[in-house]
Amino acid sequence: MVIRRIITGVLIAIFVAFIIWFGEPWFTIAACMVAAVATFEFYRMVKTEYVQPLSYFGIACSVIFIANAYYIAYAPSPYPCTFSILFASITVIPLIWVLFRRNKDNSFINWGWTLAGILYIGWLMSFYVLIRSMENGIGWVLLVLSCTALCDVFAYAVGSTVGKHALAASVSPGKTWEGAAGGLAASIVFALIVSTLFNLPLSYWQMIIAGIIIGIFSQIGDLVESLLKRNMNAKDTGHLLPGHGGILDRIDSHLLIAPVAYYLIVLLINQGWLSR
Repeated sequence: MVIRRIITGVLIAIFVAFIIWFGEPWFTIAACMVAAVATFEFYRMVKTEYVQPLSYFGIACSVIFIANAYYIAYAPSPYPCTFSILFASITVIPLIWVLFRRNKDNSFINWGWTLAGILYIGWLMSFYVLIRSMENGIGWVLLVLSCTALCDVFAYAVGSTVGKHALAASVSPGKTWEGAAGGLAASIVFALIVSTLFNLPLSYWQMIIAGIIIGIFSQIGDLVESLLKRNMNAKDTGHLLPGHGGILDRIDSHLLIAPVAYYLIVLLINQGWLSR
């Protein structure tokens, strides 16, 4: 299992590195594909006899959210209201849809789960497209993705070897404070390395803060998905990635940090704080 996990992780890292380097439209296409599979896994996991989300509609909307981010970032004259129209559509259309369904039991639960999948995966992932479109986009995306991935790797490695104190036993019994500290330290170290290699306009204290923020939110993202799987009595979201489970299992830590990183970068740029 460990060998398969390592091999799969290395192959994923190589693929992601190439996609980031080649840029658009390949980056957005890859993000759409990942979002489609992850949203499918999400709906399959939450679907029960009583919960019947609008899966195909949700998958399509997740992809549209990411495509819309590409449109906002690269269109010559994008309409500023596209996000409002999209958000209104994903809210209203499922309400009408469930109204005309033959089985109307738990209609609002189904509506809520449909929106949850779209927003949790499609909307949050769309921020990576916006980050990639920025100046120094390659460096910014690599900073967020590498720090998040290495935080996950070192949290698992440290926690499984020396971890003794449970971090959130009611959510994920296997996670420990020692593992969390190891993951946070790895995130800080790789924030310094990536920022320096790609000449990101960050001072050293800003690199350290970036590593701390990424490390914290990536682990929160992991805990959120662990709570979801615990509520759904699921061990993994799928079996597509040997040693890792499903696509959603692999990207869970990356979802929550995406909007946080984007707005942090925007804030720093707008306030003129990005300087060495």
